[in-house]
Amino acid sequence: MNKIVNISSIAQYNTMRGVPTKHPLVAVIDLSKAQPMSAGSFNFGLYAVGLKELNHGQLRYGRRHYDYQEGSLIFVAPGQVLGVQSGVDLFAPKGWALLFHADLLNGTPLGKHMQDYSFFSYAVHEALHLSEKEKSIVTDCFAKIEYELDQTIDKHTKGLIASNIELLLNYCIRFYDRQFITRDDANKGILERFEDLLTGYFSSDKPQSEGLPSVGYCAEVLHLSPNYFGDLVKKETGRSAQEYIQSKVIDVAKEKIFDERKSISQIAYELGFKYPSHFTRLFKHQVGFTPNAYRTLN
Repeated sequence: MNKIVNISSIAQYNTMRGVPTKHPLVAVIDLSKAQPMSAGSFNFGLYAVGLKELNHGQLRYGRRHYDYQEGSLIFVAPGQVLGVQSGVDLFAPKGWALLFHADLLNGTPLGKHMQDYSFFSYAVHEALHLSEKEKSIVTDCFAKIEYELDQTIDKHTKGLIASNIELLLNYCIRFYDRQFITRDDANKGILERFEDLLTGYFSSDKPQSEGLPSVGYCAEVLHLSPNYFGDLVKKETGRSAQEYIQSKVIDVAKEKIFDERKSISQIAYELGFKYPSHFTRLFKHQVGFTPNAYRTLN
């Protein structure tokens, strides 16, 4: 089993790439001027945004592989493991890398809503693919951060760097929205598979043995990361993936309630609820009536 190298500081990463450390908490690296990294697995203790400009080598994220194409961005959050496919001796793409430590965000507006940038938890194969215009905007953001790193550190440095990182990430939200739209046919295919998955799940004995299907379970079956799957469902339907699942549960429940041979508690257990009271509470919230009242009215 390959050893996983932990990268815990900007200085450590810069040393690996043979570039000087200009700031202890952030770095912008022109990858064409950096030393290549040997193939292996790396556990990042840093946030990283990588722009790849040439197709060279293959990245691994967990157990999955992804052919990292020209003009695409990947995002790595602290604690995630990223690697280079074995058999590729050196990973030396052209492009840019922005790395920053979570401590950089302390006391900044960005630090208060960093969790909103869900793409840091997307899988590598869900990377952001950029147009030429989008790529120029991203490189301009990198250049602004690099400019600040070349200045003498003063009381404005941290705020300006954090603001430019926030600007970059806000642009990336826009670009991902565009990517979801331009992949509309593929997204609809995923939604159809999601619907089929839920239909099959509630037609089986799985609810009794495994409980209600979670967003994470559905994403795994559909070979997507939970965050990407959740964002895709939200953008396509206007509802969260959890709300979509709950809506399906209620639709199935309504059909079952018409079978008066079954008690409401029995129906709740068949749907995967551990406690019938939880089913009753959800049903009343969604429908406006308790299951018993709905049965009487219909």
